[in-house]
Amino acid sequence: MSTATGTAGYALSDALTMLRRNLKHALRYPSLTFAVVVMPVMMLLLFNYAYGSALGAGIGGGSYIDYVAPGIVLMAATSGSLVTAIGICTDMTEGIVNRFRTMAISRSAFLAGHVLGSVIQTMIGLVLVVGAALAMGFRPTAGPVEWLAASGLLLFVTVALTWISAGIGLVAKTVESASNMPMPLQFLPFIGSAIVPTDSMPTGLRWFAEYQPFTPIIETLRGLLMGTGISATSAWSALAWCAGLTLIGYFWSRSIFYRR
Repeated sequence: MSTATGTAGYALSDALTMLRRNLKHALRYPSLTFAVVVMPVMMLLLFNYAYGSALGAGIGGGSYIDYVAPGIVLMAATSGSLVTAIGICTDMTEGIVNRFRTMAISRSAFLAGHVLGSVIQTMIGLVLVVGAALAMGFRPTAGPVEWLAASGLLLFVTVALTWISAGIGLVAKTVESASNMPMPLQFLPFIGSAIVPTDSMPTGLRWFAEYQPFTPIIETLRGLLMGTGISATSAWSALAWCAGLTLIGYFWSRSIFYRR
């Protein structure tokens, strides 16, 4: 076995050890995982039952739950970013990272374990939110291929947001600030096509809504699940935003972690 292969193998083994550690923490303290689910489900209840009749009139017919559910599912992915920021900030402020640095552990394993653990938690949360939407009357027309593509897109955006949140957790000075700093990510889908079509917005807000990262992701997800058609621009923009945010978050997080 070459030195490079051996080093990569040790790094992978250390990352899996950190992943097990984080998953055990998630099982022991499930409140953050529940938070990923509770807020989106509350949003579904609010917009479907309280505002659904009024807002549904502006989407050109059809059930409003079918329109809003894909956007709320994406919001669940953004809510999952909170788990990463809080978990990393907690480890950094409590000093456990200094202990890890004295041990024969790959430096990349700490971040990799947190990110993988948060992605798994978030994807479980997404399944529960989709189940809640189905119970409320959400009726997607997607076949197996479309569901697989939608799941892949949600996984991609979850990875991207998780790496961004890892950087947030590293720069936050306290756990309280780490829990607040990702909030713009959680509410940005509201200023997009998650709740209402962008063409119903005022001109300036519509321009921002159409060109911010989450709108093409929402439109692509909605098209996959509901068969409403996906423009090439939306699909490629969604993938480009996910790839760009992943790279930014990854290199930003690594740079901060290695400097501290």
